[in-house]
Amino acid sequence: MADLDRRSVLAFGGATAATLLTVFTPTPASAQRYRPDEGREIAPGVRRVDLTKRTSEIPAYATVSMRDMVYQPGAKSDNPAMANDMVCHCLEGELQVTQGPGKQFLAKTGDVWSCIKGMPEANVNNGTTIAIMRVIDLIPPA
Repeated sequence: MADLDRRSVLAFGGATAATLLTVFTPTPASAQRYRPDEGREIAPGVRRVDLTKRTSEIPAYATVSMRDMVYQPGAKSDNPAMANDMVCHCLEGELQVTQGPGKQFLAKTGDVWSCIKGMPEANVNNGTTIAIMRVIDLIPPA
């Protein structure tokens, strides 16, 4: 230890900090790519890929399920009334989201939003790449 000079300590400290920064910096989740025929088509250029379903630990909901909605460039979907509460996340790309009059926003990669049962929602992929919306459905008891 006696052989460490100020320059060595600074170099060691810098290397350690860089390593820790690399290890502990979150990386964006990479979206799973889907085949063009994967899932089922719900609108022209929009496919629904069901992922998983499980019993909910949240008392107001019996089940939680997760699905991805894959939008090709120019594709759109329109839902006049959501069947249940849900949380949505733009996993990849960008979607123009309209949740009724005066409620429009551009969802970019990483954005999250919510919908309540009965709320309308229309989505459009105005971009040049696919957009993936991950949906967590919160399903009440029957």
